[in-house]
Amino acid sequence: MTERDDDLDFEFFDDEPATQEAASTQSRIMRRVPRPPTPPRPPAGITPLLRLVGLIAVAILIVVLLVFWVQSCRGSSKRSSFEDYMSQISDVASSSSAIGQDFSKLLAQPGVEEKELESKLNGYAQRQQQIVASTQAISPPGQLRDEQRAAVEAMQFRVSGLQGLEGAFRRTADLTSSDEASTLLAAQAQRLLTSDIIWDDLFKTPTAEVLKSEGVTGINVPSSKFLISPDFASAAAMKSIWDRLQGASSGGNPTGIHGMGIESVKVLPAGQQLSQDTDTTITVTQDLAFEVTVKDTGDSEEVQVQVDLTIQRTPTPIKKTETIPLVNAGETKTIVFRDLGSPPFERTTVKVDVIPVPGEENTSNNSYEYPVIFTLSSP
Repeated sequence: MTERDDDLDFEFFDDEPATQEAASTQSRIMRRVPRPPTPPRPPAGITPLLRLVGLIAVAILIVVLLVFWVQSCRGSSKRSSFEDYMSQISDVASSSSAIGQDFSKLLAQPGVEEKELESKLNGYAQRQQQIVASTQAISPPGQLRDEQRAAVEAMQFRVSGLQGLEGAFRRTADLTSSDEASTLLAAQAQRLLTSDIIWDDLFKTPTAEVLKSEGVTGINVPSSKFLISPDFASAAAMKSIWDRLQGASSGGNPTGIHGMGIESVKVLPAGQQLSQDTDTTITVTQDLAFEVTVKDTGDSEEVQVQVDLTIQRTPTPIKKTETIPLVNAGETKTIVFRDLGSPPFERTTVKVDVIPVPGEENTSNNSYEYPVIFTLSSP
């Protein structure tokens, strides 16, 4: 054995006790390191209870969401039901009003003969009968059953009124007393007026109240007017119509004195009265309008009287037209022209024309021009 070997052997045996001692120290240190605390376990039976509570909370949430969804669907379905009904009832309402317009034009038509009038009344009654059938076929929402019955009743009154007038004109053809004839005719025309009242009071108004109580907004309840004016059902109105029919049937001109005249023209909202002789300065505002008053200057009733208002402006004049449904002999009527657009801010004229009625001979007071100056309001 060499000295090198002796040294190696010595070093090997000399290191072993140190190694063992280090290992023993490390083991003691590791044993002293504290372990993390173990979380306490819930008592037996708590875990299933917590799971049950969670499931109940989820179930409640699902039920609440389901209730909101059902209510939303019901609200949407209710609105759709009202919209569908109102769309259908609007169709019959407008169709019936159109017949009323034709009826009014027929009675106001100069030169129409009695036989022609009776034939057209029969045709109108048949058209109206079809509208009754269409109205009866409409299925309303449950909340509007009473209103639906009123709508049907209104349409039926229009049928009976048209049929009654046809028969009354036939019966009065040989009468010589216009008072007796007008009384018979007015009694039938009252049915047409009744139909308008039923529609307004028993259908339109209560239907709007039902929609409001149900919280349904944005749905319009339609109007349906058959007579252009309640005065159309009066004995005075029917007397004028009957007299005119007798003149047409005999091949003559309308009987009596006929005429319309302009009484006054005012600026609204200021209330200034226009003059034909001096300039009127008009302050332009958003609600600028002209109020025109006309008078029946004859001894006969007039219907569908057309009134035109023209503001001269370059290159295109402003022109508006309004119609007076009915005016009795000696009566005055007032109409208002609105939505006039932008007038010229300079000296110009406002012209008012009343279109001559059938049989009118004196037209000197049917048309006037008024000099005016439009200005902007001061700040």
